[in-house]
Order: sequence, then C-alpha cells, then structure tokens
Amino acid sequence: MKLVKLLFVLLLLTNCSSDTTDTVETINIRILNASLFDYQDIKVDTSTGLVDFGSLNSGVLSEYQSFELAYSYAFVELLIDGEVYTLQPIDYVGETPLENGNYTYAISAEIKDRYDTLSLNLMYDVEPLEDNR
Repeated sequence: MKLVKLLFVLLLLTNCSSDTTDTVETINIRILNASLFDYQDIKVDTSTGLVDFGSLNSGVLSEYQSFELAYSYAFVELLIDGEVYTLQPIDYVGETPLENGNYTYAISAEIKDRYDTLSLNLMYDVEPLEDNR
C-alpha cells in the first residue's frame, strides 16, 4: 500500500509545472524500485556506458546520477534474489534524446512462473518552488 501511495505522489509531481526546471544543466536520472522485490547490483546504460546504481529495497528511490545522453528508456540489469533480470532495448534509432532535467526511471518487476519481466516508466521530476518568505 505504501508503494502505491509513493507512486501516486510521484505521478502527481510529474504533472506539475515549474519555472525552476530550466536551471538544470545536465540530464540527471534516479531509479525508483517500483516493485515488491528488493533489487541488487542495478546497472543502467542509456547508450553511453554502464552506470552502477547499487541496491534498492522495494519502494525506495536512488540518488541522481548524471548522464551525457539518455532516452525515455534504457538498458537495465539487476539482481532479484540472486537471479539476473535484464531489460534490453533493441536500439534508439528515431528516438529523441531527453533534454537537460531531472528524471526518474521507475522500474517494475513481475515474476510469474517462466514469464518474468522488467518494465521501465520515465517520469519527469519537477522541483518544488522555493519559499521566498
């Protein structure tokens, strides 16, 4: 239930707009473990090489990592209970690179018999407005 609430709050934040987002000068991506499973040894490649995100328990966000180039999806490899799970894009032909800003890759895992899958949803992170009082 806490995971559903967290995803709902993140979804609401992604639909807001803010003038402060123009100040970000790089592509910053963090990972949300949007599953009921703990992830270990998370590696992400947005087309410029593997980036290590470490381990994340269920429902937890990582710290941001900077990327030179990224897309709305990426190669992801991680471990769940010692088993390797991979999300493998075919290519990025025709895809538009992300603009500078803060993003979250929400990674879900569904494990059912022999039909195990990872999925990735991109969320644009909106920075809260500063309090000028």
